[in-house]
Amino acid sequence: MSSSLKQTQRTVAVLSAATFLSGAATRVCDGLLPRLGGEFGTTPGVAGYVVTVFAMAYSVLQLLFGPLGDRLGKARVIVVAIVGSLAASVVAAASPTFHMLLAARCAWGMAAAGVVPLAMAWIGDTVPLDERQPMLARLLVGTLSGMTAGQLLGGLFADQPWGWRGAFGVLALAYACVAVLLIGRFRSTGWSPPTPAGQRLPLHRQWHSVLKERWSWVVLGASLIEGVLLFGPLAYMPALLHARFDLTLTHASALLALFAIGGLAYAVAARTIVRRLGQRRMVIAGGVIMGLGCLAWLLSPVVWITGPVALLVGFGTYLYHATLQTHATQMAPAARGTSVSLFAAFFFAGQALGAALAGAAFDHLGAAWMLMPSVIMLPVVGWAYARALGRHTAI
Repeated sequence: MSSSLKQTQRTVAVLSAATFLSGAATRVCDGLLPRLGGEFGTTPGVAGYVVTVFAMAYSVLQLLFGPLGDRLGKARVIVVAIVGSLAASVVAAASPTFHMLLAARCAWGMAAAGVVPLAMAWIGDTVPLDERQPMLARLLVGTLSGMTAGQLLGGLFADQPWGWRGAFGVLALAYACVAVLLIGRFRSTGWSPPTPAGQRLPLHRQWHSVLKERWSWVVLGASLIEGVLLFGPLAYMPALLHARFDLTLTHASALLALFAIGGLAYAVAARTIVRRLGQRRMVIAGGVIMGLGCLAWLLSPVVWITGPVALLVGFGTYLYHATLQTHATQMAPAARGTSVSLFAAFFFAGQALGAALAGAAFDHLGAAWMLMPSVIMLPVVGWAYARALGRHTAI
């Protein structure tokens, strides 16, 4: 193994630790929603605004962080984002009112926006295309492990005296450790260089270089729909299991944390899966698995099915999502930070919209209205994206 490859792998390992915390921050509130609703005298659907504002802020700030990463250097911006997330998590843990907590979660989402997409873009700049999807899968291990840990952490602290403040405090300590690791790593290997001044485009030109391509809109639209149909309802699954089966929030979150374990199973086997299935079959299979999994969650009369289904849905999700990620790094190679950040912006805008719709359905209409659109549409979206991918690769 060459020394440069070893250096790249070590850097990806540290970046994975940063994406771990972004995954944890995204999902930590899922198991806390009933506890937040009880403490602040509101419904779980309204408490879910802590998910919505995080996702919306994360989405909107992608429009800034991507171009900043291209201009100032991706490594520098990632470190700033981690430090900002540390500050926001401390404020969230100390919030005396629900409105203060919403503001802190909004700021947290704004800061977290600079981590995962720019880490992906850093890999896009460093790793050749034919090796990129397996390397992105390594980064995905960090994100998915964080999602698992976040769901478990939220569910665990929801049933403990420290509650949501304890969960946010633990994340704040972890952010401090990762910030030190990142700074040390980039000091030893060199910070990623900014785009030379003579090659820098104005902000609107950077966006235009991505959005002018029809294929970019296909990738971005597919990520938006995935956020709406899957990750929006997923935020309310712990509350649904708690209400339907009288599970503790710890147990409900632990069952659903198997979603991320399914994603990890994909990440470990990514190289073999890509070689044997190919990207088109991956996204078709992913859409079918996600849709059938949501149907199983809706119809299951017993609680034990929830965990195995979550594992399968996680595996199917990343058959689909990892393919989108790979193509996001290639939408506009000259503005890769902007490309990947726009991808994340659409994805988290979908999560925010999906969480808002799922919360309204959970409070007023019931589980069928929350999950049936996903059951019907996710296989259709997987099939449609596979067809578009076939046309794109044939050009």
